Amino acid sequence: MDLAEKIQAALSSNKAIIGFRRSLKFIKSDKPQSIIIANNLPDSMRKSIEDAARLHKIKVEIFDGDSVSLGVACGKPFPISVVVVKA
Repeated sequence: MDLAEKIQAALSSNKAIIGFRRSLKFIKSDKPQSIIIANNLPDSMRKSIEDAARLHKIKVEIFDGDSVSLGVACGKPFPISVVVVKA
């Protein structure tokens, strides 16, 4: 299953969190199944996500496209930088 299909499955089952701030808050308070980031995420934001993911030993997956492409993969008309799939 590629990342786009994984995102669509999570969105259809209401197990996805979209956006940097909400995702970071969820990662710090709970253990996600996976974390997907856009390949053009700024370094400071990427470091924050990776540091939080390291606490739970979750691998951060990089989407093969920018935030606009990630938004399209999520079916949204706006750019999305981070998607977290809940366990």
